[in-house]
Amino acid sequence: MCGLARSLLASLLFVLLLAQPNGAAPRAATATHGPILQRFLALDDPFPTQCRALRHLEARNDKFDMHAWMDVWTEIDASGFRYRIVAEEGSDYIRAHVFREALEAERKVWATDAPDRASLTPANYTFEDQGVWADGLARLFVKARRKDILLIDGAIFLRPADGELLRMEGELSKQPSIWTRHVRIDRRFQRVAGIRMPVVLDASGSIIFFGQSSYRARYEYETVNGERVGTPQLRAASR
Repeated sequence: MCGLARSLLASLLFVLLLAQPNGAAPRAATATHGPILQRFLALDDPFPTQCRALRHLEARNDKFDMHAWMDVWTEIDASGFRYRIVAEEGSDYIRAHVFREALEAERKVWATDAPDRASLTPANYTFEDQGVWADGLARLFVKARRKDILLIDGAIFLRPADGELLRMEGELSKQPSIWTRHVRIDRRFQRVAGIRMPVVLDASGSIIFFGQSSYRARYEYETVNGERVGTPQLRAASR
């Protein structure tokens, strides 16, 4: 079972890394792109140079009745990514081999080119405009130009007035291992101090012999680029 659980871990690590902001400069839009896509590609999308946030992490595997949660302070600045766990409960395995290892992987990825590889640009994706849906958001199908565990096949949801990205969902374009099937993510974004930041990440995947597993991360920001934006509270205090 350990090897299969590691396969689950690999899936969750990669989707967690996908949750970083795109961090791209304004991208040139061409006449070949539709109006809503042009608005999205023309948006200023700066990368945060500093932020401090409280994350609440949860993960579950129903087949083996495993569940855990963790509250963790995270901080990003010129020196890299740091974290401090302040509360946790549940499965020892999930806390040690999913949450902690995911945080360690995120700490390492800040020194790589992963944000560029995962960014929503014409270099990484093709886009198909599906118009405005009943929820009032413009929907565009996105297809990865290559098989990559940092890219998805799915859809993005934009605010029609200005092309602001509010949500992204789909399956990883490349599965992390032969044991893992249908790793699906759903990410929600908000502008915080002018920077597009992830606020919710949901992920799920089916692991052969291990069943369906799910992961959720919620982000509450205290500071972004030196500006105080909130006062996060520990989820553990309400339990």
